[in-house]
Amino acid sequence: MNQGGKKPRVLTILGATGTIGVSTLDVVARHPDRFEVFALTGATQVERMVEQCRTHRPRFAVMSEPAAAATLRARIAEEGLPVTVLEGAAALTEVATAPEIDTLMAAIVGAAGLPATLAAARAGKRILLANKETLVVSGQLFMDAVAASGAELLPIDSEHNAIFQALPRDFDGDFQRVGVKALWLTASGGPFRTLSAEAIAAATPAQAVAHPNWVMGRKISVDSASLMNKGLEVIEARWLFNARPDQIKVVVHPQSIVHSMVEYADGSVIAQMGTPDMRTPIAYALGFPERIDAGVSALELMGKQLTFEAPDTARFPCLQLAFDALAAGGNAAAVLNAANEVAVARFLDGAVPFNAIAASIAHALDTLAGGPADTLDDLLDADRQARGVAGAYLEARA
Repeated sequence: MNQGGKKPRVLTILGATGTIGVSTLDVVARHPDRFEVFALTGATQVERMVEQCRTHRPRFAVMSEPAAAATLRARIAEEGLPVTVLEGAAALTEVATAPEIDTLMAAIVGAAGLPATLAAARAGKRILLANKETLVVSGQLFMDAVAASGAELLPIDSEHNAIFQALPRDFDGDFQRVGVKALWLTASGGPFRTLSAEAIAAATPAQAVAHPNWVMGRKISVDSASLMNKGLEVIEARWLFNARPDQIKVVVHPQSIVHSMVEYADGSVIAQMGTPDMRTPIAYALGFPERIDAGVSALELMGKQLTFEAPDTARFPCLQLAFDALAAGGNAAAVLNAANEVAVARFLDGAVPFNAIAASIAHALDTLAGGPADTLDDLLDADRQARGVAGAYLEARA
């Protein structure tokens, strides 16, 4: 008998084999009466997908890479699992919009998750948004789709989830009505917080992915090291909460205990705190409006010191580039995101130095920003052009 006689929520998890997907399935497994897994998707991690299919028995498993799908199909057949294997971008959209599901965890890293997540918004699903690039690239388009269909949007990023928790339950995007003055996004500062500009420029991929507080994928770890992750979150917050750029503040908080704050007109500042574990925001969104067990250890504050400092945009120019893209509007945020994805991949491959990331993004913005962003085709075209411009710039530097 499921809890309270309620029907379980039926989930598709885009990016099931990544860190957010794994954490989501951990929470789901703690509440078998509340959740049913309809589909899991991945890119290349066949062994992990086989294990997840074995444990969670989804109806569908999707691999975006055809070769990985073929291997998975053979493994699923070997084990006799009742799972249908699909492949490619169209299959992602199919399982994200299936009439059987009510909830989508959107956790594919990068712009690759955008079309399926946008389709789910148009289909009126409850969307647990861990893919920040969806709002960075297509903010107005995506929010318009949510409003038109009546979809429900719940943020998974720890910072936006914290703000969501600290806002009034009836918040509708009107700061003045509820007395909100500013949103404060906290940043850990990443592994390079105390390094000189020279040391940051010479940093290696191994140093960049060694985050001091959070367990994350390689790409998002590099974004944290450059503070681009925070810049992307600023753009995301603008759309999630209908905030003007001047109403979004960033503060470096190395302990990652305060996950973000809301400042009110009466002088109150409401902060959400917790152990740095992504299962907390995942569980909050999965169970919303109820709170459910996430398997997270209790926050121990005794003996802890909490410190806060201003971000240094001279050593970490990616943060300012994100504010610049937000101010520019149009296709600028899509250009910023695509150029960053290309540069981070080249850096992780050892092809370019760390400081080439910001330089290539600035070059792409100077070259392409100002184009239209009215349709998904406009945004995908900006993404494609920015990848070409950034790639050519980095090739010339190599």
